[in-house]
Amino acid sequence: MSVQSLPTDSTDADARSAAPDDQTDAEPQTPSPARIAVVDAAQRAKAAARVLAGATRGTKDEALHALADALVAAQAEVVAANAEDVERERAGGMSPGLLDRLRLDEARVVAIADALRDLAALPDPVGEVVRGSTLPNGLTVRQVRVPMGVVGMIYEARPNVTVDAAGLALKSGNAVILRGGSAAARSNEVIVRVLSRALERVGLPGDAIQSIDAHGREGARELMRARGLVDVLVPRGGAGLIRTVVTSSTVPVIETGVGNCHLFVDAGADVAKATAILLNSKTQRVGVCNALETLLVHEAIAADFLPGALSALAAAGVRIHGDAATGALAGDDVDFQPATDADWATEYLSLDLAVRVVPDLDTAIEHIRTWTSGHTEAICTPDVTSVQRFTTELDSAAIMVNASTRFTDGGQLGLGAEIGISTQKLHARGPMGLAELTTTTWIVQGDGHVRP
Repeated sequence: MSVQSLPTDSTDADARSAAPDDQTDAEPQTPSPARIAVVDAAQRAKAAARVLAGATRGTKDEALHALADALVAAQAEVVAANAEDVERERAGGMSPGLLDRLRLDEARVVAIADALRDLAALPDPVGEVVRGSTLPNGLTVRQVRVPMGVVGMIYEARPNVTVDAAGLALKSGNAVILRGGSAAARSNEVIVRVLSRALERVGLPGDAIQSIDAHGREGARELMRARGLVDVLVPRGGAGLIRTVVTSSTVPVIETGVGNCHLFVDAGADVAKATAILLNSKTQRVGVCNALETLLVHEAIAADFLPGALSALAAAGVRIHGDAATGALAGDDVDFQPATDADWATEYLSLDLAVRVVPDLDTAIEHIRTWTSGHTEAICTPDVTSVQRFTTELDSAAIMVNASTRFTDGGQLGLGAEIGISTQKLHARGPMGLAELTTTTWIVQGDGHVRP
């Protein structure tokens, strides 16, 4: 039997190669401690999911408020545990952008608690009738949203995801099993304990929120093999982690994607607005998937736009990887180096930006088609024809028109928290909120009907 390893917990983009086991499928095997633990967790989660599937909106919303209150009450403990994680990873050489993603302070704990309260205010997707009709033979047909059941999450260095996933799963009637990686191990340990106990205090099963972090990469592998116990698996992290989960899992996977996001500044764009969108997209938070990684500028506006924009980026500490035309417009204050094909393909997650001057919209679209990860593209333009072509000729999960790439976010788009940004085309695409954690069932009601 061949087993593929997960990438290391350092958020390195390259997964380690697969290594075959010594045993074959025909040979008897004693289940490993990790397998026993994951199967047990999944069975308990499945039982908890049955309870949540029948919970009313009022019950679930009360529980969400209880989770939020519990997090705020445990704020000092959460922040202290997170400080241990941050200091360990800083000493281990984690990049500043990823450290920022890992870090929780009191304000961030309050913000993620508020996100749970925001979820409580949203409509319950469970029971929503997607479509329905009465057939000529009198049968009443309804397609209705129902919970997935047990949702698995494998992710890296993002303790806020622990809370988001737990809240979204609860509101949509699902149980969740979390593998959050060693970088956030202490943070996640405390958060899961706080949330699980809060559920129990309001009469819901604490097993609806579980972590398998204690079982490391082997636990993650067993989670990927738990088909029949885990209904869907969502990986969220670097390209290596996502690729490994997609290729190794026997559990159905909703594929999230890395964010090689683009901004095209068209001829005629408002320079001030385009500069503001550029800076927000690139520098607000660099270690997130909706941060800008490549800037394309129409040559007709390059001389007016780029000198000031590059200086503003330089003031924010951004290093430019640009083509020759960009270099010719860069001032002495700009940290510039020539771009290579590797730069066009890179999700930096740092204060680095690839920049290219293009002759027209066609070239910009072709560049994006060549290098995009399918996450988010943005255009700054007053031209309705450019907008129409950009939004119809590109095929990404989100397209922004005269707006920052940072808006590709469940909370920003009114979905509450999100469990990830899906870049696949089946079932869910873009920010995955409550509806994306449900499936549907067909309810057909008759009165003694038989098929002729």
